[in-house]
Amino acid sequence: MNPRKNKLSLMLLLLMVAVLVSAGGCDCKTVQFIFGDSLSDVGNNDKLSKSLAKANLPWYGIDFGNGMPNGRFCNGRTVSDIIGDKMGLPRPPAFLDPALDEDTILEKGVNFASGGGGILNETGGYFIQRFSLWKQIELFRGTQELIRQKIGANESEKFFQGAKYVVALGSNDFINNYLVPVYSDSWKYNDQGFIEYLMTTLGQQLKVLHKLGARELMVFGLGPMGCIPLQRVMSQSGECLEKTNKLALGFNVAGKQLLSELSSGLPNASFKFADAYDVVNDVITNPSNYGFENSDSPCCSFGNIRPALTCVPASTLCKDRSKYVFWDEYHPSDAANEIIAKELIRKFGFKNVNETETEPPTQAPAVAPSPDN
Repeated sequence: MNPRKNKLSLMLLLLMVAVLVSAGGCDCKTVQFIFGDSLSDVGNNDKLSKSLAKANLPWYGIDFGNGMPNGRFCNGRTVSDIIGDKMGLPRPPAFLDPALDEDTILEKGVNFASGGGGILNETGGYFIQRFSLWKQIELFRGTQELIRQKIGANESEKFFQGAKYVVALGSNDFINNYLVPVYSDSWKYNDQGFIEYLMTTLGQQLKVLHKLGARELMVFGLGPMGCIPLQRVMSQSGECLEKTNKLALGFNVAGKQLLSELSSGLPNASFKFADAYDVVNDVITNPSNYGFENSDSPCCSFGNIRPALTCVPASTLCKDRSKYVFWDEYHPSDAANEIIAKELIRKFGFKNVNETETEPPTQAPAVAPSPDN
């Protein structure tokens, strides 16, 4: 064999590799990284052996896929599921999904959301195991290191800066912290002081996410928390708890201000505050206008025992789940989540990342038969 010819072939091969590397070592997709609580959890808590906040029993997931529990605290999809579907983004798997690896992260992103988690580390302590937002950010750091080792520092930076970010926490910081006397925060702060504490902490967390590459980020606001079935049943009249609703409104006002300041103050940041309070309140107040028949009690309930905090196999399901605003004592139904998602899509004009001219409407999963039908 001709040594000069072999040497020339090797040089050409090396040149081709260099060109490919310089052109980018990763044909990266746009993916989502989701940080949240039970409204966004897709299975993390199911893998936390000591957690008391799990959605691993029927009838959770009855209207999703094969109808079996999948870690979502709902009968069907989360708001993040629906918005992501509309935008043409893959649904990110749970961080604790055993099948998660670097290739999956690059293909689909990661969901770090954890039922019972909050902005504050102390929130939801009686659930034993859950990921607070600080913990979720720590797990995100580890995820970044895996991807950095896989595709290199430069491509990793591009990948994470090109991703979409969702942060959806806050309700637990009130319902499973501030409003519960066993937590010290309930007597250390007044209402405004606690909201300021939350905003200071959230601001620090969002700045860390920005340092880690988050450029396009959306923080979900709070709905009328005082109207969830759990809060109603704690009132003597069965009506919404106005004190709790005022806290949600205060959180939203402060959150909008925080996101506006961060978006204008951080380099290349496009941070949005997604407030759907008004539409959710209208759905609850005027359910028939949206095709609902019930907006004050859960579809999945344990006879006359209220509150039955989770939906269990012995629970009774309502006849038509699409007619109920709430799935269980805490969480909206798939039908309600779709209305919330559509409102946020309308407000922000979200487009499909593939920039198609026409987009098919997001479809609800096939509805499995109710066990009492």
